[in-house]
Amino acid sequence: MIAAVRGEVMVRRPDHVVIVAGGVGYRLTVSAETLKAVPATGREAFLHAELVAREDSLSLFGFASEEERDLFGQLVSVSGVGPKSAVAVLSGGPARELLRAIAGGDAKRFQAAPGIGKRTAERIIVELREKVVGALEEEVALTGSDAGDPRALARDGLVNLGYAPPEAEKLLDGLEGGDAEELLALALRKAGGGRKAA
Repeated sequence: MIAAVRGEVMVRRPDHVVIVAGGVGYRLTVSAETLKAVPATGREAFLHAELVAREDSLSLFGFASEEERDLFGQLVSVSGVGPKSAVAVLSGGPARELLRAIAGGDAKRFQAAPGIGKRTAERIIVELREKVVGALEEEVALTGSDAGDPRALARDGLVNLGYAPPEAEKLLDGLEGGDAEELLALALRKAGGGRKAA
């Protein structure tokens, strides 16, 4: 199992890079987002990696962050989403933004990726939404400074997902929820609804 590759960048292309490590050149398929983090040819790079084995091939995929690699794993677990389609989805923006889109139910965001139709985009939302919100709730629990204030915890959770503090406050305005998890879910639903209306 190859979990990461560190070495000199030998080739840098729009869809893949070749990194020489220990005298071996590893070809890693990368998303447009990860490519932004790969330095110029001749410089040292570090990528998290995922080896995908098929009957007739072995393919290595590279990721700038563990978060992106984890999201790749979740995407390929969805029926109808193969590794290439998952990379196309990941090319659509930072992993944090994509997690927000899943939590907010923004299927159109995923339809923009080549090879992802309406049904597959909706399946991504249905199958991954709970996992994404669940992971976010854990993060909120770990980072929340005031365990007694559900609204503050929900706001922290939205900020952790990449929303600006004023934007997080706006999403929470007028929401009624018993705990941080409920408020967070409602805010993400509200965010998704606003995005669709735009």
